[in-house]
Amino acid sequence: MRIPILKLHNYLLISIQTELDDKTAIQFQEDLLNKIHETWATGVVIDLTSVEIVDSYIAKILGDVVSMSDLMGAKVVLTGIQPAVAMTLIDLGIHLKDVPTALDLEQGLIKLRQELEE
Repeated sequence: MRIPILKLHNYLLISIQTELDDKTAIQFQEDLLNKIHETWATGVVIDLTSVEIVDSYIAKILGDVVSMSDLMGAKVVLTGIQPAVAMTLIDLGIHLKDVPTALDLEQGLIKLRQELEE
């Protein structure tokens, strides 16, 4: 299963609407990095509203996606993080302390614009 990646101006928007398994997470990572390269996107909003549970591998992939996107010049904002996901990320030592977050996709776009203006 592939996660859709939409382009809006210089941004990529991703709304993950399913629980992530290992194969889907790896495919998402590859697809996102390729899309950043193809479109020269400067920002990415990843909406996790529908993701209720993450395991250690999926948490690592999310952290890696943020770091890899940053290396490619695209700022990432995470939105809609559920309480259980936040607790799991912290418990696993994946703090994402430099990653901007927002409650929803709309606020995520606003936050991304603010981050890129600074």
